[in-house]
Amino acid sequence: MTTVPVFPLNSVLFPGVVAPLHIFEDRYRALMRDLLLLPEPADRIFAVVAIREGYEVGDRGVQSLHRVGTVVQVTDVERYDDGRFDIEVTGRQRIVLDEVDPAGEYLTARGDLVEDEDDVEEAADEAVLALNAFEEYRTALSALRGGPVLAGPMPRHPAYLSYTLAATCLLSQGQRQDLLEAPDALTRLRMLRRSLHEEMQAMRALPSLPATEVARTRWSPN
Repeated sequence: MTTVPVFPLNSVLFPGVVAPLHIFEDRYRALMRDLLLLPEPADRIFAVVAIREGYEVGDRGVQSLHRVGTVVQVTDVERYDDGRFDIEVTGRQRIVLDEVDPAGEYLTARGDLVEDEDDVEEAADEAVLALNAFEEYRTALSALRGGPVLAGPMPRHPAYLSYTLAATCLLSQGQRQDLLEAPDALTRLRMLRRSLHEEMQAMRALPSLPATEVARTRWSPN
């Protein structure tokens, strides 16, 4: 069991994935000031957890959080004179929250860190299938958009590939949270491949569907 600061967010971050964050609320400015006092960069960590109900800011605020989030490390910081920060974080590993404490300047939580199972051999074949599905999906989406999209190399290690695909593909927050909560890379890759095939079916149907039917599909080119 470990205790970490918690940063609620209306999105899901994954281990191994780099993401920018803009820090402007007073409580998270305080979090950044505390983290930057730590001499070891590896200790500048907090948990990014997706909001289940509520908002990042405003009077209503966060009502509830998902239990599974990602511990991230601050890897780059730009501090502004007015107290705001632009930071870059890198996902380290998953965490399952046990108890959230709202009493301090910012949220903290106790939770169990999750080590990803080393199922490389078992997941290797599924990784190839998922990567092939992604390449087909990327080609179809690029044709629909009229230019290359989702460009860039993909890792071959099944765990890293599963997280990178989960962060890259045009999925809903609910789908991303389900992927984060998946027990292992093999399960995650199977879920991703199924989602990619569903999205490609929706793309193929777009030209022939009336507007009311298109509105019902989960995929959007916007």
